[in-house]
Amino acid sequence: MLRYLPFLLVLALWIYAFIDCLNTPEEEVRGLPKVVWVIIILLFGEVLVGPVAWLVAGRNRRGPAGGATHSEWHRNHRTEFVAPDDNPEFLNSLKAENRKDESLLKDWEADLRRREEELKRREEQPRSDEES
Repeated sequence: MLRYLPFLLVLALWIYAFIDCLNTPEEEVRGLPKVVWVIIILLFGEVLVGPVAWLVAGRNRRGPAGGATHSEWHRNHRTEFVAPDDNPEFLNSLKAENRKDESLLKDWEADLRRREEELKRREEQPRSDEES
C-alpha cells in the first residue's frame, strides 16, 4: 500500500494545480496566459514540473486588501446563534403570516356563505314558479 503513496501524492498535486489554475481569474495569472499554464500542468504533471511551476510562479499570491485573512475576520466578527423562538424578527414574520392566513380564511368563508345563499335562492326560485 505504501508503494502507491507517491503516485497518489503526485496525482493529488496534479489535480489540485489543474483545478486551481482553472478557477484562477485571468488577471491574477502571472507570466504566461492561463491556457498555456493549463497545457503546462497537463503535459508536465507526471514529473511534477507543471504543477510545481504553477504553484510557485503562475498565480499571483497576495493577501486580502484589508490585510486580514479570512480566519482573522471570522475571529473578530463572530455571530451569535439565536434560536427561532428567541428571534423577534422570526416571530414577527410568523405573526404576519398568521394574520395573512386568517384574512384569507375569512375571505374563503365569506365566499362560501355567499355561494350557499345563492344556491338556496336558486333552489327556492323554481319552486315558487311551479306553485304559480
